[in-house]
This record gives sequence, C-alpha cells and structure tokens, in this order.
Amino acid sequence: TGSRSMTALFGKQWYQRRVRGGIIHILSETSGGHINPAVTLALFVDRRISFIHCLFYIIAQFLGGFLGAGILYGVGNHGNLTTDIYGGNSFDSDDINFIQAFFIELFGTMFLVLVVFSTIDIRRGHEPSFLQPLAIGFAILVLHIWMIPYTNCAINPVRGSVWNIVAGQADEQIFIFLLAPLCGGALAVPLYNLVFK
Repeated sequence: TGSRSMTALFGKQWYQRRVRGGIIHILSETSGGHINPAVTLALFVDRRISFIHCLFYIIAQFLGGFLGAGILYGVGNHGNLTTDIYGGNSFDSDDINFIQAFFIELFGTMFLVLVVFSTIDIRRGHEPSFLQPLAIGFAILVLHIWMIPYTNCAINPVRGSVWNIVAGQADEQIFIFLLAPLCGGALAVPLYNLVFK
C-alpha cells in the first residue's frame, strides 16, 4: 500500500498543480495571475504593484477562498461524517513543533516566490508565455511532495486557513499557515534582489 499511496499522492498533486498553473495562466491578463496573498505581498514589497492593488487582490483572494470552501463544504455532506474532514492544514506536534512548522512553511513559500520572480523577470529573457505558469506549477508540485508529510503544504495563507475555518477545524496552528507564507513571501524579495537578480 505504500507505493500505491505514494502514486496516488503524486497523481493527485500533479493534477492539482496543473489546475493551479492553468488558473494562473487564465488570470494573467486580468490580474497578473494573483491567487496567492504571499506572492501578492511580495510583488507589493518589490514595488511591482500598488498598495491599493495589493489590498484588493488579497481581499478578493480570501473572499474567493471562503466562497469556494463554503460551496465545497455545503455540497459535501460533511455534517454526517464522524471523523475530522481531511484537507485542511495542520501538523502533528509529535513529529514537528511550532517553530519547525513555521520555518517549513516560510522556506517553502520563499522558494515559490523566488521561482515566480525568476520566471517573470524580463531581464532574464522571460517574455510572457505558457512557461511561467508551467514553471510555477512544477515548483508547487515539488513543494507539495516535500511538505505534505509535515504541514500538508499551505504556502498560501488562503489555502492554509480558509478550509480549516469553514470546516470548523481552526485552532492555534492556523496562525502558522497565515503568517509563515506572508513572511516567506516578503523575505524572498530582498533575497532575490540581492542574490539572484
């Protein structure tokens, strides 16, 4: 069952990342593909978008997250389940502690933002094309394969908190999944500008 479960995990993550890459590509002309508040904050810190755009994008991202989670929860007949609803972000405190979970999420999000910045950097010869969402989708896939056993891989404050709230599973761990991605996104900006630009 170990190999089957790993194959199922890889297949599920593969398709989910392709869907995210597709969403980024579809929304790229409208909003620049803003679906992650940590990436949006990083673009604001790097002065690529205004404060007002950053604020509205983040509000829209959370509203969209609550709307989508509410619909999924409403149509999923979750009230009749006797076990916790899987799919939220959490970690087992017997395996890792708060600080370790925080830094896993921080470094994972930092890696994602570094990939985003490097794929949209025109000075590197990256003109807008299908390759940006493909590279970002592969980065998210790799992060999920690495991080799911530890924190279920949020790397997005919306993904890391909204389902837990809607499903009634929010606890003190939610602050890690809200704050660590935002910190990772903001810290990626000086790192990219100082080291990788």
